[in-house]
Amino acid sequence: MRYSSPGQPLPGTSRRAVLRGLGAAALLGAGVPLLSACGSSGAASDPKTVTLGSNASDAVPKKAFADIYAAFKKQSGITVDVNTKDHNTFQEQINSYLQGTPDDVFNWFAGYRMQFFAGKGLAEPIDDVWAKIGDNFPDAMKKLSKGADGKYYFVPMTTYPWAVFYRKSVFRQHGYTVPTTWDELVALCKRMKKDGLVPIAFGDKDAWPAMGTFDQINFRTNGYDFHVELMAGRASWTDTKVKAAFDHWAELLPYHQDGSLGRTWQDAAQTLVAKKAGMYLLGSFVAQQFTNKADLDDLDFFAFPEIDPAYGQDTVEAPTDGFMVSKSPKNHDGVVKLLEFLGTPEAEQLYLKSDPSVVAASGKADTSAYSALQQKAFEMIGGAKSLTQFMDRDSRPDFTSTVMQPALQRFVRDPKGIDGLLTSIERQKKTIFASS
Repeated sequence: MRYSSPGQPLPGTSRRAVLRGLGAAALLGAGVPLLSACGSSGAASDPKTVTLGSNASDAVPKKAFADIYAAFKKQSGITVDVNTKDHNTFQEQINSYLQGTPDDVFNWFAGYRMQFFAGKGLAEPIDDVWAKIGDNFPDAMKKLSKGADGKYYFVPMTTYPWAVFYRKSVFRQHGYTVPTTWDELVALCKRMKKDGLVPIAFGDKDAWPAMGTFDQINFRTNGYDFHVELMAGRASWTDTKVKAAFDHWAELLPYHQDGSLGRTWQDAAQTLVAKKAGMYLLGSFVAQQFTNKADLDDLDFFAFPEIDPAYGQDTVEAPTDGFMVSKSPKNHDGVVKLLEFLGTPEAEQLYLKSDPSVVAASGKADTSAYSALQQKAFEMIGGAKSLTQFMDRDSRPDFTSTVMQPALQRFVRDPKGIDGLLTSIERQKKTIFASS
């Protein structure tokens, strides 16, 4: 299965190239509008049909969603007319698509990317839907589904956490304990280095993994609210709070795997598989690299340790996929019924039968079929006070791809001169966020 969500770029595709295209086309309206609604206007107005624009072009998610829509038709008598486009094409053309004649409902992402289109008036608020489905979701997931105006615009379906992964047998062998504070993490890294291990596996060849590292350190250092403000372009990158986050990272950087800018995330994961590395900060998709069942059963994870006690470990990075409604949908009543169904634990469980690589966004989903890792991921996300997405979902993709990716690689290569780097980031941020 192929994804272009954080941590899962398309094979053979430069993530930076994809996001540059997304930044230019999705948010600035460039490019040819390749996407259009499926069917005729008459079909879209049929009270027994809801049209849906889908980015689930790969076989596994495509089948999973088809099963959901079939169950919805059986329950309601309403057909979901699905307009599937290549995942990246969908993202690159989303702005033009939504300004044209879009389908009633479309697949999209939580976080800033959702809020961007809500703020532009290109999405319909769905507070009426949330009046029915709200009890199915934890508070953090509710917060994640709201626009800047406080209204709901998003129904979450699936999610997965970023965390620190490790081998249980390696921790047992060396007598390591899971660190819960920054000082404990640094002390553990020192022990691992003495024991001949790479403390933290790291591969940033494709330039996106470092964004996940920054996210963890920033919201642990400065809290969820500041992190969100920074990602949305409202806080300054020259703020002393940002400098403090980079200072923490600089302290940890000597324990990262050498040569990271020439290594993919998959190659870095193999050092954890081979027990050459002690830890790895990444999304739970790292489990894909553990193809031997015994190795997979030995895999575990913990939340990134506390840095400031005021913020503890109450924020979890959990990229979340789901659904939005385009402006003035042709079949409003059918849309409401569909979204109310999509917001049920039953719909999520149908999806997970075909795609076990993620977990349900609902707090009421049946977890009995989950693996140990899935169960732990589900509990971590459900217990979070606040959820973030990932830097390129919580901020403008054109900013993260053209500014942040090279800036973070520069920092990893040479952590000195951070003041000049942050000044440069802030200057470029102002230019990009000033554009429409």
